Amino acid sequence: MNTLLLHCRPGFEGEVCAEIAEHAARLEVAGYAKAKPQGASAEFVCSEPGGAERLMRKLRFNQLIFPRQWARGDYVALPESDRVGALLDALVDYPVCGSLWLEVFDTNEGKELSTFCRKFEKPLRAALTRAGRLKDDPQLPRLLLTFRSGREAFVGLAEAGNSALWPMGIPRLKFPREAPSRSTLKLEEAWHQFIPRNQWDARLAPGMTAVDLGASPGGWTWQLVQREIKVTAVDNGPMSENLMYSGFVEHQRADGFTFKPRRPVNWMVCDIVEKPARTAALIETWLGEGWCQEAVVNLKLPMKQRYAEVTRLLARIDAGLKGRGLKVSIACKQLYHDREEVTCHLRRL
Repeated sequence: MNTLLLHCRPGFEGEVCAEIAEHAARLEVAGYAKAKPQGASAEFVCSEPGGAERLMRKLRFNQLIFPRQWARGDYVALPESDRVGALLDALVDYPVCGSLWLEVFDTNEGKELSTFCRKFEKPLRAALTRAGRLKDDPQLPRLLLTFRSGREAFVGLAEAGNSALWPMGIPRLKFPREAPSRSTLKLEEAWHQFIPRNQWDARLAPGMTAVDLGASPGGWTWQLVQREIKVTAVDNGPMSENLMYSGFVEHQRADGFTFKPRRPVNWMVCDIVEKPARTAALIETWLGEGWCQEAVVNLKLPMKQRYAEVTRLLARIDAGLKGRGLKVSIACKQLYHDREEVTCHLRRL
């Protein structure tokens, strides 16, 4: 189990390699990162026994920006005649696991394997349970099987509390037909990613106030309105009529980068297409001036050096807020519903 497998959005393999290699160097775990372009994954191969486990123990998954999922383990060949037997043999040196996820890569080939995984999971789960390799216990490691094909799988482990919230890091969110745009799913996923579910009622409570910068036509505003949060929607473009009829929305035709709220709000959200450095400055102003308590903001990514640019901007925001004497938690993730962007969550402490 000396290889760390990381899932990602296709086209971002280089960013994952740069990110995990930087963390490994900082944590003094020797090894190298590699990836196949458009393969939707990367690997960090450790040079010393136990390196992958040590890396996962020292690093929290929610600190990572571009990986969607991770697991430590090795690839195993699966003969068509006895895939279950081959997996049982491979698991001899693995600990007993408390849950099982069958995963594929987010590629066309992976999508074709999904049907196979659904059919294979039931007999595999039964065999693992009979062999004493699988127990229903959330305290035990999770067994993550990522199928490259029907003949090869990565047999991996991860702690349930230090890995993705969903298989492959892909949430199963349903697009609400009443929402004005599909971008509404970005904000819903951000809440799942950054706010523990048992805190939603306190931190996304009815009667709270929010500003949505660049709101038109209202995909993100719609999510806030569903929580009965009063929204100032800032955009020169039109808003959905149904949202305006809700009574929770005030539409301000203005530039999101020059708008200043009349009084502080609980939330600021922003999904404006703009250079990331300008958006980063906007984030620092809103949190630094105390105009909002929490914020969810998307940073659009450059064509090259995307990981380097994101880390530079996050460091700039962090330094700017600390320079104001503020304590602010900052988290960043490329969500499943993001494209050429990452989503940042900030909260004044």
